[in-house]
Amino acid sequence: MSSSTTRMDVERAVDDVRRRTLSRIPRPLDQMVYLASMRDYNTGLYYHDGLAATYTQEVACEALAECHREAFRRLLEGSLEQLVGQLESYAGSTHTNPRDFIATWKKLEPYRVTVPVETEPLSAELLFSNLKIALAILESRSDPRQGAQAASPRLSPGQ
Repeated sequence: MSSSTTRMDVERAVDDVRRRTLSRIPRPLDQMVYLASMRDYNTGLYYHDGLAATYTQEVACEALAECHREAFRRLLEGSLEQLVGQLESYAGSTHTNPRDFIATWKKLEPYRVTVPVETEPLSAELLFSNLKIALAILESRSDPRQGAQAASPRLSPGQ
């Protein structure tokens, strides 16, 4: 942060983002995806014209980065059950066929670009692993045959 950017400015901008935007996005997963979309993938810097007009571009960037880190932490600290619920809700909000959503997320792993830039690699890998497990759970729920196969005991030959 430059000397012209004060911590108080950033805190006011963070509060602004929380009240005006994130309060309308109920789940940390959705917030993380949204905030990642505000980031330039070539520079890692966040852009938001309205926030920059009210504060400065530097303050807006730092505020969005802080909110992004916060959403990531909340998502990482939640249980696997909560993550499955959030992923299921997020998938439903995309108006995509659930099987297509799951197949695409398994193949392309778009969640990899949603983590904040300065995330510790181990934390990112933990979230990625949990998301893969959550996707597998959703996949098993969407295919009743898979659930039935997993629930029935395997018989050995001759039984």
